Amino acid sequence: MNRLVKILIPVLIILGLILAAGCATKQTSVTAPPYAGGAIPAPAVPETASSVLGLFDRGNTYEAAYRSIADESGTPDIDRKIVRNGYMTLEVNDITVALTGVAAIALDLNGYVVSSNKSGDQDITYGQISIRVPSDRFDEAFDKLRQLAVNVPNESTTSQDVTEQYTDLQAQLRNYEATEAQYLELLKKAEKVEDILAVQRELSNVRGQIEQVKGRIQYIERTSDMALIEVNLHKVKPIGGTAWSALETLKSAARGLVSFGKALADVLIWVAIFSPVWIIILVVVLYFTRWRKKAKTTRK
Repeated sequence: MNRLVKILIPVLIILGLILAAGCATKQTSVTAPPYAGGAIPAPAVPETASSVLGLFDRGNTYEAAYRSIADESGTPDIDRKIVRNGYMTLEVNDITVALTGVAAIALDLNGYVVSSNKSGDQDITYGQISIRVPSDRFDEAFDKLRQLAVNVPNESTTSQDVTEQYTDLQAQLRNYEATEAQYLELLKKAEKVEDILAVQRELSNVRGQIEQVKGRIQYIERTSDMALIEVNLHKVKPIGGTAWSALETLKSAARGLVSFGKALADVLIWVAIFSPVWIIILVVVLYFTRWRKKAKTTRK
């Protein structure tokens, strides 16, 4: 009996260890995550150009890229993109001084002058200037511009919310960049010449789209960050017409005399340049006149 017990004890211990190991293995297989660390492995990359053309579902990829932006941001407050434009008509005493003042206001507000011009006859009576200022100082710019004028007959402002368009462009950019990365992986794996050429062609198209989208994004950022203000300047017209002034009359007469002198000088220059022609014509006329006189004398 003692001998049988001595034989069974080791056997039971070995069986217990085997069962315990089996249970532990089974439990581990149930609770372990499908991927180490919870990370999902990247999808296998096709190795042929034919797989390139059928790899991407454009709509699904776009939606996935769009959702990824929202997921990464955690739905924070959206930085809205507002394009603001303003238009003003100012009546001023001096167009040149007003143009300088508008430019100074733009620089003072960390903006810049886009374009500027002035026109008129002897006296400048009209000017136009376009400036850009930071959007958050748009109202301040309007207040300062009003101070330059004797009168403000017209002003208007417009605002356009381009946030949705800006967000869509960002999603498109993410989509194209993800597509570009996939094509680069395919290019590394391609072996046949036709496969390489097909991938490079698609890669070139995608990169062209990326540059276009980036340009549109930069344009929205630039126009939403810097508001545009167009200012038309008109000189104030004196009430009751212009008063008579002997000095102004003298200046006008002097200008008329100068204009007459210029016109006379132009005529003399033309006559001098064409003098060979005049001389030939004069010689012919004189010769013909003398010939007729001789002919009459001979007949008598």
